[in-house]
Amino acid sequence: MGDLRLIHLTYAGMNKPTASVEFDPALTVIYGASDTGKSFIAESIEYMLGGTRAPEVQESEGYSQILLGLRLPDGTVLTLLRAPHSNTIHIHRQDLRDLVTGFADAHVTATHTARSRNSLSLFLLGELGLADLRIRKNEAGGSRPLALNDLVHLSVVPETRMVAPLSPVLHSAASSGKTAAASVMRLLLTGESDPDIDTGLNAGQRRVNKGKITLLDQIVLDLQSKLTTTENVRELRDRQVRLQTSIDEHSTTLRVITDRHLGAVTARMRAAEELATVEARLAEVGDLVSRFGLLEEQYRSDLARLVMVTEAGSLLGYFRVGTCVFCGAEPEHQHPSHGEQETTQFHAAVQNETAKTSALLADLLPTIEDLRAQFDTLSARRTGLLQDTARRDGEIAEAQELLAPLRERMDEYLHARSEIERDLELHERIDELEDRRSRLDGETAGPEQRPAGYVPNRILSTFDEALRTTLEAWKVPAVDFAEYDQYAMDIRAGRRPRAGRGKGVRSVLHSAFTTALAQFCLSNSRPHPGFIVLDSPVVTYRDPIEESIGEDVELTSNVVDHFYRGMLDFPGQAVILENGDPPADVISQASVYRFTGTGPGRHGFFPTPAAHA
Repeated sequence: MGDLRLIHLTYAGMNKPTASVEFDPALTVIYGASDTGKSFIAESIEYMLGGTRAPEVQESEGYSQILLGLRLPDGTVLTLLRAPHSNTIHIHRQDLRDLVTGFADAHVTATHTARSRNSLSLFLLGELGLADLRIRKNEAGGSRPLALNDLVHLSVVPETRMVAPLSPVLHSAASSGKTAAASVMRLLLTGESDPDIDTGLNAGQRRVNKGKITLLDQIVLDLQSKLTTTENVRELRDRQVRLQTSIDEHSTTLRVITDRHLGAVTARMRAAEELATVEARLAEVGDLVSRFGLLEEQYRSDLARLVMVTEAGSLLGYFRVGTCVFCGAEPEHQHPSHGEQETTQFHAAVQNETAKTSALLADLLPTIEDLRAQFDTLSARRTGLLQDTARRDGEIAEAQELLAPLRERMDEYLHARSEIERDLELHERIDELEDRRSRLDGETAGPEQRPAGYVPNRILSTFDEALRTTLEAWKVPAVDFAEYDQYAMDIRAGRRPRAGRGKGVRSVLHSAFTTALAQFCLSNSRPHPGFIVLDSPVVTYRDPIEESIGEDVELTSNVVDHFYRGMLDFPGQAVILENGDPPADVISQASVYRFTGTGPGRHGFFPTPAAHA
């Protein structure tokens, strides 16, 4: 499958000025005064792609040829030539933008019927790779080939259909076309072509299928009984998103508190390790201080005794000359220098011992002082570590107190998410079984009872999300909960059907539906021409409309600006025809035509006689 691109629309005639607009591959905006040919352009595109009613305005009189330039998916350029009110389309394999006088490369019919063998529909669908697709044409299950008009109807929207209460998917209010319209939507949303069915199953096959249907019904009932909630898929997904947001927020909080708890535990461990080291060193230093204190006392005691010996010796005359205090000999009986030598040696021994002990004491005192200083420092550090440990214990307890409810709540969230995921899986399984049941039901029913196509809820929900995203991007007010109701075959927005809204809202809903459908198809490789043409997509009315139930919502310039900016991101080709001016930033990025009416510049689609002259 590929995409078509509009290149130009041209009106040519003998002795008539050529009227033409060129289309940008991305976005073309044609705006300006009323009655200047903007709607005429949309109607002409629709006519050139197989429409049956030629657009007519006074300015088109005398033009004998309508030229539509197309670029095929393979890059080939074509020009379709059709005369007003003619059913023949001439195909030229070149880009022609003036009165054509040469022979065409091929001729096809504009309208497509069941017996058509050489129609524009077959030609272009073949170029798009869609020639083999089929859709249902009636409730009995009969099918027909997909026609180009089925796709053009959903991509080219003139103003009359844009504001009409009729559903965007229907060609008319006649019930005979509803099955085909529903089948086209099913084809575009699912990409599944209907089979070429001529007859129904025989009686035996229908009995087998009925047995399968009964079994599928039982399985579906069993699966539905396992659902933990009555919420539908969209509500479950909304709750899943909200729940995931809460989980992410709690995960962040848990991570912060867990990091705080881990930091406190790590600091507590480091403080405990240092405290153990300090206490071990403190015990060692304390023991040394105690031991050295005893040694100091011993030194001081020894010095005291030596002082006492010195004083006693002096008092007892140990250090005087006379009767020997050691042997009692009188001086005359003593050897020469006997007493002097004895007393001098004893005195020297006492002095030496005193000096040695004093030296040892002098060496010991600084060591004791240093050890006591270490003891005081270690004691202060121990006190600080004990306080730090107590503070870390408090932080750990506080973090654990905070973590407990958070973890409990996180467990609840995770459990709720698991239930939602389980319910979504059940819904998906139920949708698959219901889809299978629908197929069996259609095969089992006779040709007169075969039901119309059914779009599985999972696919429909994805399209609904695209529709809501489009409206939200355009900032459209009061149309929340927009969705496509495949059974009513209409858009519901703000809990009201589109047909019950005023013209302004009907227009913007039709535009959003066409845009979202094209985006969905292009993003999911579904059948689609690849371009959209929207005529008056954001018409603004404030007063109630007589034929509608409700009133319009004022579509402010904010909505209009966001609409145009949103179309800049459209993945295919878009042509917008409107009265109001687009914002300046859009004008700078799109291909723009401004029709002034009677003012300066381009008057309209057709040149004025004065301009031609």
